[in-house]
Amino acid sequence: MKMEFIRVGEKLINVYKIIDTIRLILSMRSQGLSQQEVASRLEIDRTFISRLESLGNVRRGGRIGLIAFPVQNKAELISLANTFGIENRLILSDMERWQLIKDKNGIDFLNQVITIIEQFRQCDTVLVFCSEKWNRLATALLDSDVYTVEIGRSPITKDIYVNPQEVEKILNVLVDDTVEEVKQ
Repeated sequence: MKMEFIRVGEKLINVYKIIDTIRLILSMRSQGLSQQEVASRLEIDRTFISRLESLGNVRRGGRIGLIAFPVQNKAELISLANTFGIENRLILSDMERWQLIKDKNGIDFLNQVITIIEQFRQCDTVLVFCSEKWNRLATALLDSDVYTVEIGRSPITKDIYVNPQEVEKILNVLVDDTVEEVKQ
């Protein structure tokens, strides 16, 4: 266990103990426990957890999802998703999308697709960069605001370069809209 001590008046404070406790609180909250459940388990005030979350809040409002395939510049799009705090994402090259079905029987593939759909149905807004066919399917299956950008005609048989500046422009608008909705 790392230790760094700071003296505050008569108290000797272990900084890493505080950091570890905060990580534990946030981990428990991200696993779905309520503030009260975490507070009870750790024997701390629920209001402390609320204030801690407010202090670290980056974005309030809806969850944004990003789907893009088949793309040539996956690493750039992942970096952009990280910058905007987008947790729900499916960004695949052409080879990776074919790997999803390789060596799977029909029921396993169907279960995987349903899991992906469930993940994106939890988003309030989903941005989709695919062929017209997949864009229509996403719009029909997802229970959220779906914004689509056609990157090629179906069937797309090779990786397509998706301009990260264009994605960033759209994400800036979506993030601003989400913040505005929360303020109102």
